[in-house]
This record gives sequence, C-alpha cells and structure tokens, in this order.
Amino acid sequence: MQFNDDADLDTSQIEDSRGSRGGGRPSGKMIGGGAGILVVIVALIFGISPDQLGLSDGGGGSSLPADNQALDESCRSGKDANARDDCRIVGVVNSAQAYWSTEFAARGGRYTAAPTRFFSGSVSTACGGATSAVGPFYCPADNKVYIDLGFFKDLRTKFGAKGGPFAEAYVIAHEYGHHIQNLTGQMAKVGNDRQGPQSGAVRLELQADCYAGVWAKNATRPQANGAAPLISQLTEQDIADGLDAAAAVGDDRIQQEFQGRVNPESWTHGSAAQRQQWFTQGYRTGDMASCDTFSGRI
Repeated sequence: MQFNDDADLDTSQIEDSRGSRGGGRPSGKMIGGGAGILVVIVALIFGISPDQLGLSDGGGGSSLPADNQALDESCRSGKDANARDDCRIVGVVNSAQAYWSTEFAARGGRYTAAPTRFFSGSVSTACGGATSAVGPFYCPADNKVYIDLGFFKDLRTKFGAKGGPFAEAYVIAHEYGHHIQNLTGQMAKVGNDRQGPQSGAVRLELQADCYAGVWAKNATRPQANGAAPLISQLTEQDIADGLDAAAAVGDDRIQQEFQGRVNPESWTHGSAAQRQQWFTQGYRTGDMASCDTFSGRI
C-alpha cells in the first residue's frame, strides 16, 4: 500500500490520547468473570462497542482531552504515511472518510465524519469503559472509532496474521463500516440477536467487512473533486494481506486457537471463510448495495 507523497494528511480526524490514562474504570465484565478474556477476544475483535453486546458495565464517560501536537508535527503528508505507522493510520482514516463522504453525496445523503481515537491501555467512551484487550471497536453513542495501535502487533503474534500495512488498513476500514451502519440505521437491525452463525451480530460484522472491501476498491480512484487519491497503489499482495487478517479473526479460528474447539452457536463475527467472502464481495463490486448480509442465509 502506497500513499501519494504529496498528499496532505488531516490529523484533525484523529484524537490522540496515547500515554494518558483513560479516565474512569475499565469495564469489569470485559476482563473478569465467566470465561474472562477469552469471551472478550471472541466477542469483540474488530467490533462494535462493548455495550452493544452487553459486555460493558456502563462505566466511564469522556476520556482525558486528546493532545494531537506530536501527531500534527509528524504526520503532514503522504510521505509521512509511507514512513510512520501512526501516520499511515491517519492516512487510512482520511481516505475512508473521503470515500464515504463522496458516496453518501452521490446517493443524495450527507456523511457525518467520525474521529478515530488512539489510546493506550484503557479508555472511557460514551459506551462505557474499555481496555486494549477488546481490540478495535466503534462506539455508536459518540460516533468514534477506538484503537490501541499496539493491537496490530497482537494481530500478528496472538492471532497469527501475516500483518502488513493493508492488514492494518482493513481493520480501520471495518470499523468505519460500522459507522456507515450507524448512519444508515442498519445497526439497529441487530437488536438482541447477538450470537449464532445466522445472528444479527454476525450479519452486522460481515457487512462491515464488505464495506471495508468497497472502500478498498475505490481507495485508489480520483476523488470527487478530481484530486489525486490519498492512496496511490494497492497491490494483489496488499489485498491478500487483508484477507489473511480477516481470516485470522474469524470466530472459528479464534475459538479453535483459544478453546480447542469450535462452537458456531456462540459466534458473533462469522467464520474465517465468511469474513473473507464478504470482504471479497465488497472489493469485487465496489458497491455498497452488494453488501446486503441481512437477507437470506449467510
């Protein structure tokens, strides 16, 4: 994945609170009791907020104020995104939001921007407290994506993904898929149907994978105003890395690794094959209308 060296990065779309304490307590239900951290990993990896799955105690509120000074100084151009991990994520966020803003406008709608918050260790959100253990997530109550960038190391070392820049981009694009679902009302379709191979939760996650593929297909195309895209090149290897990451966090792969057995009735995100299938569907068509995971069997 290559960014245009001369492209401008917009760090105002990021809230950088790395190194600060999240404020408020981490959600006890996410890290203790029952099956403990295993439940958290299986239920929330690349997910919506803990409260959406009934795993938050409702604690927490607003995090400590973000301090973007270091990010503003370091992440100014596509050249920086090609050189630094955090700047690359800024570029991916910028690219995803630019695409969805254009797509909503083309459909007669209006896109509402969502910031991504970088944090370390724990964070308080409008959806309750969370720790890094839950992986990246989207909170519909405050329209923000949350991620501890250390997760990308875990993606390789704990979940066995090959990693790579586009594997990281896939993670971010998936979370913005949840934002699209929140804006379009699709998130409300889940209700209390939160587990099982045909559940609303799985359908929601697979649709977010599909939306990630849609963004990827369009990421290297000129912007609506004719300007060059932020991302100048995605290779076949990039897409393969994204598919590898999608498979690594399939419910069946995670359950087999951490439990030694697979139980589809407790799935919340879909199998490795399903996650790859729906990302590919979005990438092949480049059309969000092709991402209807709520009709028929999946």
